[in-house]
Amino acid sequence: MKKTSLANKILIALILGLIFGIVANTLFPEALNSTLSKWVLVPIGNIFLRGIKLIVVPLVLFSLIVGTASLGDIRKLGRIGGKIITYYLATTALAITIAIILAKITNPGIGLNLPKPTEFKATQPPFIMDIFVNMVPTNPFDSLVKGEMLQVIVFSILFGISITLVGEKAKGLLNLIEQANEVCLKLIGVVMLFAPYGVFALISNVIMSQGIKVILPLLKYGFTVLFALLLQLILVYGTALTVIGRVNPITFFKKFWTVMVVAFSTSSSNATLPVTLKTCEEKLGIPESIASFTIPLGATINMDGTAIMQGVATIFIAQIFGIDLTVKQLLIVVLTATLASIGTAGVPSAGIVMLTMVLQQIGVPVEGIALIIPIDRILDMCRTVVNVTGDAVGTTIVANSEKELDITTYNTLNV
Repeated sequence: MKKTSLANKILIALILGLIFGIVANTLFPEALNSTLSKWVLVPIGNIFLRGIKLIVVPLVLFSLIVGTASLGDIRKLGRIGGKIITYYLATTALAITIAIILAKITNPGIGLNLPKPTEFKATQPPFIMDIFVNMVPTNPFDSLVKGEMLQVIVFSILFGISITLVGEKAKGLLNLIEQANEVCLKLIGVVMLFAPYGVFALISNVIMSQGIKVILPLLKYGFTVLFALLLQLILVYGTALTVIGRVNPITFFKKFWTVMVVAFSTSSSNATLPVTLKTCEEKLGIPESIASFTIPLGATINMDGTAIMQGVATIFIAQIFGIDLTVKQLLIVVLTATLASIGTAGVPSAGIVMLTMVLQQIGVPVEGIALIIPIDRILDMCRTVVNVTGDAVGTTIVANSEKELDITTYNTLNV
């Protein structure tokens, strides 16, 4: 095992976690499973998650400042920002459109004899325009402490722009921030040494506690979401890399699959962010000046997988209550879910909260969310993979459009 690469160790841990979870759920008594979960699996999984999360805020702060300042030219910053935001919004809108079309074909809510939910209290979603207003922090230090990523991103970009405008006088400050960023990147490597144990604990605990049968009550809904996610992952992203990015998508997926495993096990775009950033720069040949700007931005506003879930869930819940959505309502779903994805936190199951915004916009009872919660944990793991992959695909495309992608590094499979 000492000679096995970290990526292979993570994959082995994932497989062993799945096997152990199934065996424990099937054969072990409930008391033993509860003890294992409480005293072993949950603590190990949480230690791994906390280890990654402790890097996220300082990494986003330092990497975005460095990335913005390193671009040098304010016009270049605007050009790259315009490209990546256009890509993020376009792919999110496309993702939810695919989800709605598939859901209308499969009709997951028709014919299901499920009791009407009575005890679900939805969290009040924010007003859409408040998302944009609150992006500008009144106290950046408070935003850093609370981990409010949109505010941190806006502050970091403005700070990086200001360093560029000041020029040579701010060179010492920029060097200090670059050094802090390098320390954060090194810290990622230290924390990732614990990844196989964390992945094993997280996966086995989910399967052990909920079992394979977790998707059976809502099989049609679950598979509709999974199929839409697969289409987005392979068809949309593969086509985008080939046609727009002009690179080999197979090479991309061969190099990026380890990040996808981490995303699957953590169910958090923010928790996966350090690994995504490291892989983009070292394996895909994307310059730090671009990756450190687009990846943190994508982890906050680009949620294609979450948008897919919201599209299918909206159709499913509407059908459960016998509501026939009009074309106008479906268009509102596309618009609202796209905007809601901007305000969705990159943490496990945050999409469920934002789904209430989508349902309220078209008059569908939010109580229906209680029907999908039992299997949302599994689907959340899958949609996080799509969220994270979409960030890296967009970053690759933008880097190549700027003629800054290291094609040699990208095409070298043993990197």
